[in-house]
Amino acid sequence: MTTLTLLCLTLLTATPETATPATPTAAVNAVLDDWHKAAAQADEARYFGHFTSDAVFLGTDATERWTREEFRAWARPYFSKGKAWSFTSVSRHVSFSKDGAVAWFDEALSTPNMGPARGSGVLVKDGSAWKIAQYNLSIPIPNALMDDFKQRIEAHEKKRTEKKGK
Repeated sequence: MTTLTLLCLTLLTATPETATPATPTAAVNAVLDDWHKAAAQADEARYFGHFTSDAVFLGTDATERWTREEFRAWARPYFSKGKAWSFTSVSRHVSFSKDGAVAWFDEALSTPNMGPARGSGVLVKDGSAWKIAQYNLSIPIPNALMDDFKQRIEAHEKKRTEKKGK
């Protein structure tokens, strides 16, 4: 083998170094950004790898409170098709416990299918890595529209309850 071939093989097989984020906030942002990117790329293993084993995902519907494994089972068909969802953080606020082992955040999201949304959650430090312990996805309703939505939700819940009684 020539020196050039050996050099090319070395470069191709080298594991890229990942830069350690300079601050705890940057580290949490990197996890959340990669988590959203993994969903957009339909990378199921990477996406669910960002959760703690006992994580909870709260979806936009009142019935959506899932453990990590329940959420994974629900989401698997989307990931299997190569198209999960695409959420982009527009703004994010991150805070930390005094001991630096817990972080909580809220973020405004841009989504192609739901419009403006909000995510909030809790991350815990697991060794040197941050893991998502809880995520809550919501759709903010403008106060001026609240009465209309309240009535619509109540009517929906009434129909749902009636169907269960049949």
